[in-house]
Parts: sequence; structure tokens; C-alpha cells
Amino acid sequence: MSKKYEAMVLSCIDPRFQKPVHKHLKDKKLTGKFSAFTIAGGSIGVTNDKFKKWHSTFWENLETSINLHKINKLIVLNHNDCGAAKIVNKLLYISGQISMDENGKLIKGKVGQDLNTDQAYKAAERCALNIAAQAKKACNNDLSKIKSCIKLTGFVNSTDEFTEQPKVINGASDTIAKIFGDSGIHTRAAVSTNSLPLGVAVEVDAIFELK
Repeated sequence: MSKKYEAMVLSCIDPRFQKPVHKHLKDKKLTGKFSAFTIAGGSIGVTNDKFKKWHSTFWENLETSINLHKINKLIVLNHNDCGAAKIVNKLLYISGQISMDENGKLIKGKVGQDLNTDQAYKAAERCALNIAAQAKKACNNDLSKIKSCIKLTGFVNSTDEFTEQPKVINGASDTIAKIFGDSGIHTRAAVSTNSLPLGVAVEVDAIFELK
């Protein structure tokens, strides 16, 4: 009989990172209650195009954990010098952040069918908060290093009939503006898609300019 876990934990194989990971999970009372996927780069390893060959392995493992162990959330643990970000010529690229609530539970569903516009707006807010968190890690916990937000790209898992994708991604745009003020003014794309990883409702990525 398969064991039920609360979550899957995605983390980096860096040996410096192992003790902090286990301590964090112990503090959260998750010892023995999670499945683990450890890979070079953590979230970088499963999102960056440089490591495309690894991507399917992660998604297959995650699907197995969902089906076999009935997990309901994914916990991603990055460290400052290996976050889901890449800095090139003073540009900070934040990989796509999927919609999950403050407890790490995935916000799933098809907008226009399972979620309405207001619910999807809140899901996009959560994506933006995760973007800000990743940006902060990449800047050594100092958001003042960010000069401006250049662009957000939002993907909405929606029905063919749904046409309010811009209103949904406003949730991300409004949140970035609240966090960064005038520096948070950005260009944007709001894209409809028939599906997103794990069935989530919204995914948003970002580009920032650094000082």
C-alpha cells in the first residue's frame, strides 16, 4: 500500500544546502511526510532550457507523487547563489512562477470553467509574490538593487470562450506595482493556453533591470 505524503520537496544537490533543507522541513513538522526530488540547480534544473533533458524526469516524478502519494503541494527550496533566476548584462530573468497559495498548495483549474476572473486574478497575485521572492533571493535579499521591472508574461489556463486574460494578469501587474512603485511599471503580455503544468490556473515570468 502506497504511503500518503503532504508534499514533494524540490531542492538543489549542493551539499552545503542539505542540512538547512532538512532543518527547515523539521521545523515545519514535515519530517517523514514528503517525497523528495533533488537535482543540480533545484528549480533551475527543471525550468532552464540548458537542462531540457532533465525536465521530463521531474514532471514524471511529480505526477507519480501526486497519483501514488496523493501530495497536494510542491515545496521549492532555493539558495541565494542558485535561485530560479539568471543575471545577464544587468538583466534579471525570473522563470515562470505557477499559482500556489501561501501554504504552497497549487491553485488549479481552468479559468472560465473552474475559476472565475476574480479568483484567477488572485492566483496571478500569488505568482507575482513568488516572482518578488525569487528576485529578492537573486539580489541577496536587497530589492533596492532592482532598477525597474521590464516585462511580465502571463499565461492563463482558460477555456476557448474565455476572453478576460488581461484582467487575470492584472493581478500580477498590480502586485508588482505595489511592491516596486514607479519602478514596477512594465510592459506585459497576457496569453491564453489550453493547459499549464500540473493543471495550475496561472503562470507568470518576469524580466527586471538591475542598477
